[in-house]
Amino acid sequence: MTKLHLIRLVLAVVTFVLPRTALAEPRGLVDQDLKQRDTPQCGSTKDATPSGLAVVLASGQDTGIYRRDQYLQALNNRFMSGVAVQINWRDIEPVQGKPDWSTLDDLLVAAESSNKWVQLLIFPGFFSPAWALEGVDTDEFPIPYGPGHGTPTALPMPWDRVYLGRWLAFVKRLSERYGGSPAFRMMAASGPTSVSAEMSLPVGRMAVTKFLAHGYTPQRYLAAWDRIFQAYAEYFPNQCISLSGPNIPILENGRVIDRAGHMRARLAIIEKGSRIFGRRFAIQWSDLHAGHARVEAPDQTSLVIGYSGRIITGLQMRGGSRGPIPSKIMGAEGDPPLALRRSIDKGMALNKAGQHVDYLEIYMGDVLAADMQPILQYGASLFRR
Repeated sequence: MTKLHLIRLVLAVVTFVLPRTALAEPRGLVDQDLKQRDTPQCGSTKDATPSGLAVVLASGQDTGIYRRDQYLQALNNRFMSGVAVQINWRDIEPVQGKPDWSTLDDLLVAAESSNKWVQLLIFPGFFSPAWALEGVDTDEFPIPYGPGHGTPTALPMPWDRVYLGRWLAFVKRLSERYGGSPAFRMMAASGPTSVSAEMSLPVGRMAVTKFLAHGYTPQRYLAAWDRIFQAYAEYFPNQCISLSGPNIPILENGRVIDRAGHMRARLAIIEKGSRIFGRRFAIQWSDLHAGHARVEAPDQTSLVIGYSGRIITGLQMRGGSRGPIPSKIMGAEGDPPLALRRSIDKGMALNKAGQHVDYLEIYMGDVLAADMQPILQYGASLFRR
């Protein structure tokens, strides 16, 4: 996702502690058990892992997700194998119990007819409907990045049981409507999130103070994710479940702990998802770029690539490559095609086992641009090598 400011919540890893011997390499369950299982079923009618290039259809005033002509053009691009659709919960269910499925209906029908797989990334948190926050423990934070960046907005506490109950009720209805679609291959795990489907929350001294004042404990936060994982396992038996950004920094007793603690947390969260979802679990990093941004998050591209071949792995571009600043961030200032190619090459690097990620997600603006078609053709060819 495009990030003017990448901010990660600082959390603890009390519930899921790994032994210190796990720090050097991402070993454990995914090595010993998952690689021996059958190919994951990520669609209701056939076994198929999401793979290849996917176009990101992003919600927001300027991205055109509701312009049928644009998203159908991008979806039907011959170099795209899939579609990653980002949409806000409040835009689907502005009135409780009366969701408007029309946009998703349109997209799933088009994807199925075009033989494209779909990943749904639905954003609660800052983008929850107003009714979902009634009687919920909330506080105001500026939106850290993306649409509405910097705007003070109410955020539900990620562990609030009323909020999570309403979110999961919506998720269950979504599963009942689309769970049987062969095109619907992957659902992004979200809920205890803020601005996207990434495991990120506002940080900084003021944000940490607010979370602590609302009763933050490591156990409460991680228990919220456990509740989400368990519900998704029940509601989406035919889909893969993706978790984006499992690289969260860690807060313990109000202070940031060391780098080794960060690694234990990352590996523990991945292990937790792997145990619950088995081969249907996917890890994703949504900040792929080959250049440099003014505000950088720790680059977890290599962590995700390291798991390739053992569990499902994917990378999403940081944003589009069009324009001087975006092209510089993506890898080649003033040359968007070269910037995109360099980012693709970075994302498709092979790990020590000779494996690359299962999918790469590219924003719609780059997919629609005429001068990007040779680059997209090149990217698609890398999945056939």
